[in-house]
Amino acid sequence: MQLIKCPWCGTREETEFHYGGEAHVPYPEDPQTLTDEEWARYVFFRTNPKGLFAERWSHSAGCRRWFNAVRDTATYRFHSVYRPDEQRP
Repeated sequence: MQLIKCPWCGTREETEFHYGGEAHVPYPEDPQTLTDEEWARYVFFRTNPKGLFAERWSHSAGCRRWFNAVRDTATYRFHSVYRPDEQRP
């Protein structure tokens, strides 16, 4: 079982968490002005690197808070976790 460290609750089992996608993706300033192609690019297209990747996670079966994590996509190993108001380590 993979263990994930919640910044608020501490280390818990992976089954308590849900993946939330790529971290640090800014919301469009005025989404109503986007074309369908621009909106689709924002919603569906993300980077998919092999190696370290910043992601959003929710502790859905615990404190229900969102946090960010840096995870290695090749090994699935978590390198660090941090609150949304903190800088990426």
